[in-house]
Amino acid sequence: MTTGSLRPLVRELRADPRVVDEVVAAARTAAPEIARLPDADTRRHVTVLLDAGLAVFERLAGAGEPDFGEAERLGADRAAQGIPLAALLCGVRAGRTRVFEIAIERGRAAGIPHDDLLTGALALERYAGAMERHLVDGYHAAERRLARDRADAAARLLRRLLLRERAGTDPDADELARFGLHPGARYHCLVYGDPDAERPPAHRCDGLLGAVEGRIAGLTPRPPGPAGADPATLLVFTPPVLLSEAADAYRLCVAAWLAAERFGRRGVHAVTDLAGETVLGGHPDLAGLLRDSLLDRLRPADAFHRELASTGLSYLDHGQRLDQTAAALHVHPNTVRYRLRRLHDLTGAPADADQRLTVLETLRWWWALHTWLTSLPPRGSPTPMRRSPPGSAGPTSSGWSTRDS
Repeated sequence: MTTGSLRPLVRELRADPRVVDEVVAAARTAAPEIARLPDADTRRHVTVLLDAGLAVFERLAGAGEPDFGEAERLGADRAAQGIPLAALLCGVRAGRTRVFEIAIERGRAAGIPHDDLLTGALALERYAGAMERHLVDGYHAAERRLARDRADAAARLLRRLLLRERAGTDPDADELARFGLHPGARYHCLVYGDPDAERPPAHRCDGLLGAVEGRIAGLTPRPPGPAGADPATLLVFTPPVLLSEAADAYRLCVAAWLAAERFGRRGVHAVTDLAGETVLGGHPDLAGLLRDSLLDRLRPADAFHRELASTGLSYLDHGQRLDQTAAALHVHPNTVRYRLRRLHDLTGAPADADQRLTVLETLRWWWALHTWLTSLPPRGSPTPMRRSPPGSAGPTSSGWSTRDS
């Protein structure tokens, strides 16, 4: 591999413990993160790597490729210790430079020809480059493994907190601290509907995130904001609660998320902003009964009836204001008035401003109209005939006045 004049120098370097001292000192000086590690740990890795590198010159590593297993283990160890890769490479390169300096100084003092020194330096540089690549590979492999392990551990902890798995074995303060949680602190519980999202909007809120029941769930110290959120997705969060209350908060969060999903909501929403949808969404059977009871005379296949129902729903959404409803539908107020009267004739629904509804009456009609519209079959598909349940109220006995305005 190289000329015989280098072998005595290589043997001298391998046998001199002061070389290891110099390399360790160079690495610790160049990288403060390395300096904070135990000296014995750094010395062990330097000794093995230096010996393997110098062995190349005497062919002690065999005729094949050198063994870079120790370099990969060093990278993995430093990743597990939380040493930044940049700091690790800084220390390794400082140590490599110091080895070159010592070898050149001693080679010149021993009278080794410059050509031989250059040949040896190039060989050592090739080895050092390959060693560094294996070190980086080991570091990244450990990072991926640690990330998977941490994600699995985070998901297990979340399930214990949110689903009350392993009842009676609440996590202690040390276990919570490993994931940035504190027993006495309050956290927002959140549910995000896309388990495949690599960076859900909640990632900016810190805290603990993981897959729970097929969705991304989490506990965060700060509420997620709409900035940067995907408008096509849905995220729901609760007010801050204690960890002992997290399971109840999670159940409410899931219920609100499911209801908001059924109502077609998107974006970032607080659970309290979805109280109406959550309550209504929890009783789909009642919604169907209400729809069939109040709106039985509306025919889903009739485009005009669909238009009447949409107008009635918009009228309630806009506070029973003809002008605002007309503006929202881009029609004349008289058109809205006509449609409301026709809807009133068919169902007994409110026809104009003289028939002001109470909150509960508004809720009842809004829920019926929304359910009717959202349960319409796709265009072109057969429309099933609905029958009123036995004993259901007819259009004039539903609690609404049927007089024309």
